[in-house]
Amino acid sequence: MTDAVSITRDLVRCPSVTPADAGALGVLEDLLKAAGFTTHRVTFSEAGYPDVDNLYARIGSEGPHITFAGHTDVVPPGDESAWSVGAFSGEVRDGVLYGRGAVDMKGGIACSVAAVLEHLAANDGKPRSDGKGSISFLITGDEEDVSINGTIKLLQWAAARGEKFDHCVLGEPSNVETLGDTIKVGRRGSQSGTLHVEGLQGHVAYPHRASNPVPDISRLIVAISDEPLDHGSAQFQASNLEFTSVDVGNTANNVIPGQARARFNIRYNDNHTQASLRELVETRLAKACGNRIRAHIVWEPSNSNVFVTKPGPFTDLAVSAIEEVTGRKPELSTSGGTSDARFISSYCPVIEFGLVGQTMHQVDERVPVADLEKLTKVYRGILARYFA
Repeated sequence: MTDAVSITRDLVRCPSVTPADAGALGVLEDLLKAAGFTTHRVTFSEAGYPDVDNLYARIGSEGPHITFAGHTDVVPPGDESAWSVGAFSGEVRDGVLYGRGAVDMKGGIACSVAAVLEHLAANDGKPRSDGKGSISFLITGDEEDVSINGTIKLLQWAAARGEKFDHCVLGEPSNVETLGDTIKVGRRGSQSGTLHVEGLQGHVAYPHRASNPVPDISRLIVAISDEPLDHGSAQFQASNLEFTSVDVGNTANNVIPGQARARFNIRYNDNHTQASLRELVETRLAKACGNRIRAHIVWEPSNSNVFVTKPGPFTDLAVSAIEEVTGRKPELSTSGGTSDARFISSYCPVIEFGLVGQTMHQVDERVPVADLEKLTKVYRGILARYFA
């Protein structure tokens, strides 16, 4: 069966908890091969990380080239006894399909595949009636964990083969309350670090022989995070720096610790680059330390840079297709966390539009069958407009 509900069910029945594939990519590969796609199963490796299977499939050899991206890996189901149905059953009850990945994001992938198959069937097996145009799929099994051997390497592999993408639709669950309310057109960047403050360990009864880093790190936390990083931009909310833990590694109540550490994360907008952001925080730290406090920041490597797909013909045709099917004009949003769109944005403009994300990662993750059918129609509308 090539409808979205059947494809979602078949994918959900593959227990593809990262990095396991469990047959999920095979389900898609079989469907796409039968429709005339050239497919490639690509496995990437890196020392210290599990090998990951990925799938690239393309039909057509000319532009314009639209690619649908997504991931078939899922988070663990948690306590399976707490589920109303089997976590990997794909069971439909009262018009709702249950299972881990139904929303995030096997359902979105299923809708894009079903839409593409319907589009090709209506065009004699071609992306466009005149024979031009290309459609492809970039599917990874490494999004829910470290994202080392997935989309970022699949894109590099495709680029090395001469593949060029004009636009991308990523089927992540972008909608907040109801299908059609939100298109994600960008994401803030993410940068983490650890603030280290040096002291001098000693006995609490003799504080003059020690240097307590706890009051110092408290002052520095306030100095670094109290003043806003910015006030937002045209398409992004304000950047924010949040301290997430403070630790001195001390179990004794009569010992002044020798060091204190505080971890933090920054979600930043297009007012900053990664380099300028680090410089801003380091400048605040130096000013607050003066000549007395000894402190430094250890920055964590980050590939979560800020990006935005600005409004234009591509976003316009997506909005039009969504409004036609759902009756809603979606908001173009840059809110939320990170996704593989941060990698894709270096290769082509990308938007995220998928299902409603309210139950993703939860027990009894589920999607109304009606939403799967509507999302398929939206993708059909995008394809029709794209190749018009």
